[in-house]
Amino acid sequence: MIKEFEFIRPLNTLVSEEEIISDLKSVAKQLGKETVTQSAYGKLGKYDCTTVSRKFGTWNKALKIANLSFSNEVNISDERLYENILNIWQHFGRQPRRRDLTSEISEFSQGPYNRSFKTWTNALQSFVDYANGEDLKMPNTNENNIDNKRSKTTGRDPSLRLRYRVLQRDYFTCKQCGASPSKNPNVVLHIDHIIPWSKNGETVLENLQTLCSNCNLGKSNL
Repeated sequence: MIKEFEFIRPLNTLVSEEEIISDLKSVAKQLGKETVTQSAYGKLGKYDCTTVSRKFGTWNKALKIANLSFSNEVNISDERLYENILNIWQHFGRQPRRRDLTSEISEFSQGPYNRSFKTWTNALQSFVDYANGEDLKMPNTNENNIDNKRSKTTGRDPSLRLRYRVLQRDYFTCKQCGASPSKNPNVVLHIDHIIPWSKNGETVLENLQTLCSNCNLGKSNL
């Protein structure tokens, strides 16, 4: 029997919201459930859980758009809890407060943090220690890292640590217009490549900047 050709998506190919929603529904159907946990999706889904959460803001927002029920998980990894803290920090442009865990931007309530870190204060301290630690996946940063004439050595998406370092360096403020969600809650911050990744710009600290959604959109239209 001749094996049929199989399409394999190239690494770092952009994924549409429609593709993700369709895959979430497909996984839910395979499971025979009305919801999909990140753990289950990590085993059966086509895309990375982090990609899904970033695309829609939170995992539960993606489930809502897919008309699936919210999932209640146990044994949530520290890194996913850290990712949620950074998402809240980026959304508000300031250090998260305990009450922010009840906002729609937060994927998790206070419970998982209490189970893993005992208190919210401990969770914040642990996140900061983690984010300021050494990122083994980060390449050495020097002038050659943003030379767009050579082959890339990094993927498109910055790591959690790298995202935090860019936002912290830029004071959670748009580098182009100075907008910050701490002053205007309607401001949405993005991490942007100075030399576009599509033009061999590396995903390193020197080649990343914080832009608000308006400036980032304006840049993409140039």
